[in-house]
Amino acid sequence: MRLLHTSDWHIGRSLHGADLLAEQEAVLGGLADVVTAESVDVVLVAGDVYDRAVPSADAQAVLDRVVARLLGAGATVVLTPGNHDSARRLGTFSGLLAVAGLHVRAAVPRLDEPLLLTDEHGEVAIYGLPFLEPEVARFELGVPGVRSHAGVCGEAMDRVRADLFLRPGVRSVVLAHAFVGGGEPSDSERDICVGGVDLVPAAAFDGVDYVALGHLHRPQSLSPRLRYSGSPLAYSFGEAGQAKQAWLVDLDAHGLADVRPVPLPTPRPLTVLTGTLAELLEDPAHAAAEQHFVSARLTDPARPQDPMRRLQTRFPHCVHLEWTGSAGAADGRSYRERLRDRSDLEITEEFVRHVRGVDATAGERTLLARALGAADREAAAL
Repeated sequence: MRLLHTSDWHIGRSLHGADLLAEQEAVLGGLADVVTAESVDVVLVAGDVYDRAVPSADAQAVLDRVVARLLGAGATVVLTPGNHDSARRLGTFSGLLAVAGLHVRAAVPRLDEPLLLTDEHGEVAIYGLPFLEPEVARFELGVPGVRSHAGVCGEAMDRVRADLFLRPGVRSVVLAHAFVGGGEPSDSERDICVGGVDLVPAAAFDGVDYVALGHLHRPQSLSPRLRYSGSPLAYSFGEAGQAKQAWLVDLDAHGLADVRPVPLPTPRPLTVLTGTLAELLEDPAHAAAEQHFVSARLTDPARPQDPMRRLQTRFPHCVHLEWTGSAGAADGRSYRERLRDRSDLEITEEFVRHVRGVDATAGERTLLARALGAADREAAAL
């Protein structure tokens, strides 16, 4: 049996306000071509199908079209909710959807009831673990004393292993959405652990042939049988240049036989450009980034006027801008230290210098003094 391990689709996510639905549909819909080319039997989606618990109608339409393409290519689709999803909403009509080949494993009390599929070697049991919010899952699992993510995941896997014990010789796959110890995060995931206490140990997933993990957006292998596929698109500029992929997983008569990466396309790359506004607008070396999503870091000594509009004349998909030039911070002192024992006018002038990187003009100082004087007179009259 051949499986395609994906996760963290985040349909409906934006990038600094830029809509990504077209790019998401292009990549996710293209998974159907992988299904056809690689003779994939099952597509796995290990959580965070949507980017929010109440997805937009447009996001739901994208999922509908993507799943239709995957089913049309001949694959069975198995998905579980992640911490961004609403398990109840995602599981609506799951019984009817299963008839068509889309299996939504969203019910915590039934996580030890596998989807049983058959190939020439016998049965494969696929268990879907929804994201287990400890404060909710501990009651659904009947372990009210367990308060950590690691604890509820451990209880869930105990139930999976207990069910597998009654199915001797059956090969097994688990989908789980969790932060497993040894994983390397990116800056685009929503934190699901506090201070490391909710890291799930890799040993919690012992006893199954393959674990398809979701939550971390960087593809990585914690062991040959324990892997994150990562997100299909980059969702932050911290992921700029990161190669995206899915895992192609083969099971033979004895269990896990082979795993190999399947590269995914990048419809619109992410690029971080650094320099003065003039350099970014004029340097021919940046021509390749003109149709990329761009984050611009301006190094001008003074804040340029209307920089985003001007950048978008060359980079229409520039979605993020920061100004890193600051003459006022060159002496190494904190902002509070530079303001200590100064008059209101001096503080205001320092604020202008801090924001713009240059001193206020003589005319601006006169206007600031008048404004401060008027404020003092108004305060005294109250």
